[in-house]
Amino acid sequence: MTDPQVPVAVVHNQPAQRFEVVVDGLLCRADYERDGDTLRFHHTEVPPALGGRGIAAALVRAALDHAQANGLHVVPACSYVRTYMQRHPETHALLPPGVSL
Repeated sequence: MTDPQVPVAVVHNQPAQRFEVVVDGLLCRADYERDGDTLRFHHTEVPPALGGRGIAAALVRAALDHAQANGLHVVPACSYVRTYMQRHPETHALLPPGVSL
């Protein structure tokens, strides 16, 4: 079993349009659709067996770091991404003009 204190190595799988990590043989992911300079996150999934380890937060943090580093906007259509961004005001600058949380 993976130690919940050990950071996970999130991978940006561009062809699949998602950020992902495999933990204990199970795929965890944050899916998006890209439209120009905007990433629209529509789904975050961590299998129930892996819940409570901070994996979803690590996925979203990696995705938002990528967006910031590449000058992209983020639309949080996924409720988990929206909640994460609400809790982290430093991410609000990633929202496109006219989009609020």
